[in-house]
Amino acid sequence: MGNVTFPIGGRDFMLACADGEEAHVKDLAALIHEKVLAAGAQGQTEGRMLLFAALMMADELHDLRTRAAPADDAGAVATRLEKIARSVESLAQRLETDAAKA
Repeated sequence: MGNVTFPIGGRDFMLACADGEEAHVKDLAALIHEKVLAAGAQGQTEGRMLLFAALMMADELHDLRTRAAPADDAGAVATRLEKIARSVESLAQRLETDAAKA
């Protein structure tokens, strides 16, 4: 089991993950951090920062789903974004669990 430390919105978080998944978790955390900064939500509570990031990602997913694109491309993009959304949700759950332990 690996541990990853990463910043989101001006706070450092540590999360346990499967060995070999550290880089992927850091990449996902960087996406969340970008959304938090874009929303101006840095410095908020962990829950509010993650809420803002999740809402922005959900909006992007919605836009991609509704945009006129070839069916194959749109399906592939939607599948990939759904996988990312599940990963972000899993990361958020782990952060909440870790925060509750602290």
